[in-house]
Amino acid sequence: MRYFSIPTPSYVLEPQKLESNLKILHHIHTQTGAKILLALKGYAFWRRFDLVQQYLNGTTASGINEARLGFEEVGGRESDKEICVFSPAYKADEITALLPIATHIIFNSFNQWQTFKSAIDTKNKQLLSLGLSPISVGLRVNPMYSEVTPEIYNPCAKASRLGIIPEEFHKYAKMYGLEGIGGLHFHTHCEQNADALKRTLTHIENHFGVYIPQLKWLNLGGGHHITRQDYDVDLLIQIIQNIKQKYNDIEVFLEPGEAVGWQCGFLIGEVLDIVYNQKHIAILDVSASAHMPDCLEMPYRPNIFKVSLDENNNEVCEQDLGEQGKYHYRLGGATCLAGDVIGDFSFDTPLCVGDRVVFLDMLHYTIVKNTTFNGVPLPSLGVIENDEFVLLKSFDYSAYKERN
Repeated sequence: MRYFSIPTPSYVLEPQKLESNLKILHHIHTQTGAKILLALKGYAFWRRFDLVQQYLNGTTASGINEARLGFEEVGGRESDKEICVFSPAYKADEITALLPIATHIIFNSFNQWQTFKSAIDTKNKQLLSLGLSPISVGLRVNPMYSEVTPEIYNPCAKASRLGIIPEEFHKYAKMYGLEGIGGLHFHTHCEQNADALKRTLTHIENHFGVYIPQLKWLNLGGGHHITRQDYDVDLLIQIIQNIKQKYNDIEVFLEPGEAVGWQCGFLIGEVLDIVYNQKHIAILDVSASAHMPDCLEMPYRPNIFKVSLDENNNEVCEQDLGEQGKYHYRLGGATCLAGDVIGDFSFDTPLCVGDRVVFLDMLHYTIVKNTTFNGVPLPSLGVIENDEFVLLKSFDYSAYKERN
């Protein structure tokens, strides 16, 4: 593959790496019976969801648009694929649109459940009359414990709107009962290992354990960094097996998003100019603000390498050396936002106008969050097939105009 053959900017999927992640997740399913669902909020490169169909049990959505995408591109009830939906709050028309496609609808409050209970009950009568499985209703809980930092990503931060806290849950469970509730859902992780889940489960059981034996399923949410090299897969398998043994073979769900798209593709950009102000600053056609906002939100410094051409037109790749390289550069985007800065990097050879810069691990939480801020074009979408770049989608002026 030649990097200079790829139009910039572009997000590029490497399918063999995606399949490697999916095989790890499928292994957990085969060892435990847990259903593994792709969280579309983290990874939604649907043009290669044929692989997701092959290895995973369905999708999990944050609303009607993601649910429709999962239904159309992975499958739903008729194909034995799950479509699990959670939203902090639903509108009536959203529930109406979800009823034909969702297998699970999870509510963030007893009030929302009671508001839409009648509509779901009516739909379930229809589904049962057709010999189809009914929609299973769940409630999201907040165990008041999470090890996530920074606060912007912590679903159990003070005054969090996500999940029912124990005090409220006990009050409303006593008022309404749990008849009609199929399971509980919690999502308290972000890029964490299995040991964090083990500690979290103690809090789940302390606060909500009395209810679990009467339920059909327990959804452990997302944020489990299962495909990361140092993740303790064996411990996760043990945890799931223990849950199923303790609670009469209760069905268990996991909702990885980032773990599906982890390290399976890159974002490539071009150096447009280099200016000087106390240090050399390279301006790229890639923007932290528009194309990889987590660089600013976390914040974090991506892994990169540069690609240049030698005198024989051969591509030469050179890894970033942190602070150890001879030539130092700050990389920034071509927007007017002063803080559109990707970070400081260095190399043993100079960075030049026209060089390519490759940002590794840029297929999750990038495409799903990118914007056309400042009219900056959206990156193209492509895939590596037989060591060649194949363009799948490019974006023109209409992509900017129609979003405004």
